[in-house]
Amino acid sequence: MKVGIIGATGYGGLELIRFLHNHPEVEKIELFTSSEEGTIFSTKFSHLEGIEDQPLQKIAEGALQNLDVIFTSTPSGVTTNLLPPLLQKGPKFIDLSGDFRLKNRASFEQWYKKTPAPQEAIEQSVYGLAEWNESKIAEAHLIANPGCYPTAVLLSLLPLIKENLIDPSFLVIDAKSGVSGAGNKPTQATHFSETNENFSIYKINEHQHIPEIEQAIAMFANVQTKISFNTHLVPMTRGILTTSYAAVQPGVTQAQLLDCLQAAYAKHPFVRVIKEASMIGTNRVKGSNYCDVYVQLDKRTNRATIVGVIDNLVKGAAGQAIQNMNIQMNLPQTMGLQTVPLFI
Repeated sequence: MKVGIIGATGYGGLELIRFLHNHPEVEKIELFTSSEEGTIFSTKFSHLEGIEDQPLQKIAEGALQNLDVIFTSTPSGVTTNLLPPLLQKGPKFIDLSGDFRLKNRASFEQWYKKTPAPQEAIEQSVYGLAEWNESKIAEAHLIANPGCYPTAVLLSLLPLIKENLIDPSFLVIDAKSGVSGAGNKPTQATHFSETNENFSIYKINEHQHIPEIEQAIAMFANVQTKISFNTHLVPMTRGILTTSYAAVQPGVTQAQLLDCLQAAYAKHPFVRVIKEASMIGTNRVKGSNYCDVYVQLDKRTNRATIVGVIDNLVKGAAGQAIQNMNIQMNLPQTMGLQTVPLFI
């Protein structure tokens, strides 16, 4: 395959390059830019010296049409106008930006504060939660890669909601992310002096991933609900840990909760059901495409604590995008992604 990356200079783009170089079916990677045409990529990122010494190309329809798959790893709002004219003209697209995740245009405008994509393009997009939407992903021309927070939340919660083991009417989700989730454009909030030795909450009750999570719960578990979801910035580079709280249905046991998760992911190699709380953490998935999930019933309150852990740049972005490409191209989902977590 010949693949292209639009937005290769971001953290997600760099992770795409890292994994695609190890993908046995990828023959060529082409890199595109809107502002740095001709710049030798390795001069911007010296760790790629001798690996990616090609010049960045201008985004041009002719060059894109010769590719099999194109990844767009851009800020939200960019692909809204960029992709619709290119659809059905050759390559398949996997969009990491969020512009095509929400099916309701008014909802996108409300939460993202940007003009939504054309309705026709939104209707063509398929939500790329790989473990839950494989059949539609396989036929998709445009995949909306899930957000990083939603990936961890949904993989940990969906089986329990779908099997009616927890009460979905009141879900409280506490989410924490490393600084790389904010991208590589410096801001005051991500400045070393602001993040080091600091732990902060942001976008209280207004994070744009709220409607995405609610939409996916309706899509895959056939349940309409409104969640309480808040995000926190942790002074580390990579990783997301989400902790969700929900009342369990009458009579539900710890064994049932655990069995439900194990049954849901028995055939999905990238979701690991962890049995001991001491064995779950961001270092256990760092640099890999794994999502670790854990559940514990509190008999005193009759509530479950449900945990999901991912590397936000891999399973939360580039890794899941490549997993979706594998499904699109009828390849094993694990191809090019069987990387052992870094841990230390």
